[in-house]
Amino acid sequence: MARYLISGGGTGGHIFPAIAIAEALKARDAKAEFLFVGAKGRMEMTKVPDAGYPITGLWISGFSRSLSLKNLAFPFKVINSLVNARRIVRKFKPDVAIGTGGYASGPTLFAASGKGIPCLIQEQNAFPGVTNKILAKRVAKICVAYQGMEKYFPKEKIVITGNPIRKELQKPFENKLEALHFFGFEDNKPTILIVGGSQGSMAINNAFGKIINNVAEKAQVIWQTGITGYDNAVETVKKNIIENVGVHKFIKRMDLAYAAADIIISRAGAIAISEIAVAGKCTIFIPLPSAAEDHQTKNALTLVEKEAAISIPQQMIDDKLRETISELLENPQIVSHTGNNIRALAQADAAEKIAENVIHLIHSKR
Repeated sequence: MARYLISGGGTGGHIFPAIAIAEALKARDAKAEFLFVGAKGRMEMTKVPDAGYPITGLWISGFSRSLSLKNLAFPFKVINSLVNARRIVRKFKPDVAIGTGGYASGPTLFAASGKGIPCLIQEQNAFPGVTNKILAKRVAKICVAYQGMEKYFPKEKIVITGNPIRKELQKPFENKLEALHFFGFEDNKPTILIVGGSQGSMAINNAFGKIINNVAEKAQVIWQTGITGYDNAVETVKKNIIENVGVHKFIKRMDLAYAAADIIISRAGAIAISEIAVAGKCTIFIPLPSAAEDHQTKNALTLVEKEAAISIPQQMIDDKLRETISELLENPQIVSHTGNNIRALAQADAAEKIAENVIHLIHSKR
C-alpha cells in the first residue's frame, strides 16, 4: 500500500490535475493512502475534500510583483510553511511526493525532497511557473504538456505526458442532443459555450454582455459567469428579454457543456485547453493578460500556429469578439477545421501516463 503526498492549488488549473493524478493512482491501488497539501484560504481547501480526499493547509501565498504591504509577511509565511511542511512529511511518511504547481507545492516538495523522498512535478503550461522552476533541480521527474520544455527544465528529467484532466472529461460525451436538452436547448441553433476559467472572467462577461442581443439572434448560449459575474449576467438577460441564453455560476457537468457546444469562448489556461482538445471544439481563446509571465498567451499561440484555435488579446476583445463570432457562425467549415485540429492534439490518457511515472519512482526507490 503506497502513500502519496500531493500538492497543487490556487486555481482549478493546479487543483484538477492533482485530483486527476490521484484518481489514476487510486484506480491502480484502491488501498493507497493520499494526503493533499494546499494553501489556507484557497479554493483547493474545499475542492479537494469535495473530490473525496483529505487535505491540510499551509500559511502561504504568492509574492506580489507590485509594491504591497502584504509582501512584508511573505518571508514569515515561507518559514512557517517550510516548518509545517516538514512536520507533515515526517508524520505522513509518503512514498512519493507530487506537485502540480501553486503556492503550497513549493514548501511541500522542498521538504519531501530534503528527506530523500522521490518527487515528481507536473507543469501544465508552455511557460512554467516560478514554483516548478525552483523545484526542477530537486525532483526526479518533470511531466509536461508541450514540446521544447528543455529550455526551462533539465532535459533528462522531462517526460511528455500531456495535462491530466478530470476523469469524466477524458472521453467526449457523444450524445449532443441529450447534452442540449440538459441545458434546456433544442438542436435548432448553433450553441456557444462561454467559460472564463474556474472563477469566471469579468472581462469576458462584460464584453459578451455588450453584444448579447446580436449573438442571441444567431445562436443559443451557455454562459458560465463565475460567482462575481452571475447577478449582472442574469440582469442583462432579463433586461434584454432573451430566452436562449442560460446563465450559470459554475457548471458541474462540463462533459455535457462541451458536448452541447459548437463554439467555445474561453480563457487559455492549460487545463481548459486540454479539456477542450479532448472535446474537439472550435475555440476562441482570450488569454488572461495578468497570468504569470503571460503564459496563457503563449499557450494560445502554440494552438493558433497549428490552426487549432483562434486567439483574441483581452485589450481587443470589445473590438474583435462580435466580429469573430459572426465569422465563425457564417463559416462552419472553419469551425470544423479548427475543432478537428485541436482534437488531434488531445492526450486524454495523461493522468495514467503520470501515474506510471509516479509508480516507477516508488519502485526505483525500493
